[in-house]
Amino acid sequence: MSPLPRIAAILVAGGTGSRFGAETPKQFLPLLGRAVIRHAAEALAAEGTLLQPVGDATAIDAALGGVPHLPAVPGGATRQASVRAGLEALAPHAPDIVLVHDAARPVIPGGTVTALVAALAEAAGAIPAVAVTDTLKRATDGRIDATISRENLFRAQTPQAFHFPLLLALHRAAREDATDDASILEAAGHKVALVAGHEDNIKLTFAEDFVRLENTLLRAMVPRVGTGYDVHAMETGRKLILCGVEVAHERGLAGHSDADVGIHALCDAIYGALAEGDIGRHFPPSEAAWKDADSARFLVHAAGRVAARGGVLANVDVTLICERPTIAPHAPAMISRIAELLGIPPGKVSVKATTTERLGFTGRMEGIAAQAVATIMLPFGG
Repeated sequence: MSPLPRIAAILVAGGTGSRFGAETPKQFLPLLGRAVIRHAAEALAAEGTLLQPVGDATAIDAALGGVPHLPAVPGGATRQASVRAGLEALAPHAPDIVLVHDAARPVIPGGTVTALVAALAEAAGAIPAVAVTDTLKRATDGRIDATISRENLFRAQTPQAFHFPLLLALHRAAREDATDDASILEAAGHKVALVAGHEDNIKLTFAEDFVRLENTLLRAMVPRVGTGYDVHAMETGRKLILCGVEVAHERGLAGHSDADVGIHALCDAIYGALAEGDIGRHFPPSEAAWKDADSARFLVHAAGRVAARGGVLANVDVTLICERPTIAPHAPAMISRIAELLGIPPGKVSVKATTTERLGFTGRMEGIAAQAVATIMLPFGG
């Protein structure tokens, strides 16, 4: 039985994204809570590839923290120069096959890499491609010159796959004007195979592509809902902290930490949606480290657990239950603070209040209760 081929992947991230129009290069922009490049890197890493990023090392390391990869190498003035830099960096590792992938393509549909590697058994290179279905026009100054036949025309995608020694040799000899690596093989007379591409393999080029990519990624996720409930007694001589905001009041809430009942309920809701227990499991009240601690730390941890599972927060809703103080004047600041801690837009956060019509311990103003709901999206099987 032949040994499995050693596969490496070059993640090309040296572009500035000028057509996209953002100050930050598009491959480093956040997409559902993670950098665009990280989505691509995780997809390649899941295929067992040796990952070689090309581009700004500082930005790449920040985006790919925790994803195994070789040290990033600087990109060149052209895409071809960047790919060659990646090939030269991989040369000491001598892989059998190399994939070349654009960091601005965060979605690599399942089966793509397997099909590419299989195609290399009979070809020097292989690329995913989608047949052109729209009528094509050639135009000058806004006027049509001709209609182009779409027969046998395809839109090329990445990752593109090659036998490593051949691609390295051709890059060393080629001029630096190729827009993709398949064209280098074509120019040298080598056979390049096509495998089925996918419409989900979207290249982030314009701002409107973000919506398409978000929808594509969300289709691969399932919603999870968690609820939380917490109560703290009123106590004289303590600050009243609710949903991360200090509220002027004659009494605060008793507790081991700062007793932020709103954040505690919300943490429990998030942990519940993740099936990871409650706040006490992660921050035991018996530990001195959490004495008078700012509950913001707990909420940041909960958000981090969502990210670590590859998920995103869809929305959170907190209801504070008390007679006093009046919550409405403070709700905008509470929403802003929670959004900041969770790293989500304020539009995904709700904070509201109700009373128990003077019934029970909250009605007697002996304490404040809070309940919360969190909806998160997790990858299938996550």
